[in-house]
Amino acid sequence: MNTVFRPFVGRWSRLISCTTHRLPPVVPGRTRMPREALATGLLQASPILRNRQYSSMNPNDFIATSLIDSVTFVAVCSDTLESLVDYFEQIIDETSTLKNPDVTYGDGVLTVSFGEPHGTYVINRQLPNRQIWLSSPTSGPKRYDFIPDKRTVNEGYWLYRHDGVTLHELLQQEISAIVGRKLEFFTLPHSQRPQEPAPDGRQG
Repeated sequence: MNTVFRPFVGRWSRLISCTTHRLPPVVPGRTRMPREALATGLLQASPILRNRQYSSMNPNDFIATSLIDSVTFVAVCSDTLESLVDYFEQIIDETSTLKNPDVTYGDGVLTVSFGEPHGTYVINRQLPNRQIWLSSPTSGPKRYDFIPDKRTVNEGYWLYRHDGVTLHELLQQEISAIVGRKLEFFTLPHSQRPQEPAPDGRQG
């Protein structure tokens, strides 16, 4: 019996040896995925992390998540979107020149159609990234991070980092051009940058 089982025992020993030697060494105090992988996009190479519910792997999205916690994000995002819903409905009611305009809102997605030839705006919440995403028929897609005002609780503004323009600044410009009059997007919540203090300590 020993002669019969000896080849199998030998193969099993070699298999265990090969498998053991192929495992990467574990260095105490160091994780298998270094932090540098986050910035270089190596997270996409991991089958485990690839399945995480992120809508984008843009490194700026992860920077945004560190600015505010998820509870604050939900609160300020709801304030922003709900105020935009009300104001867009008011704009459409007061603009008779638009052809079949429509405003719909649900599950964090605001859709505003101004009819032909203006097109449709889509503004939606992105909870995993803690961003607001905009699709504009005029200027294309943009992703806005909430920049909190450290001096006031739950206050701040939505900034597109690539061009330095806020969400409400863009809407003020583009929607005013569509309806042919100056609008008041800056009266809405989370629409204004904090004012810089003057040299004498007063708000500028």
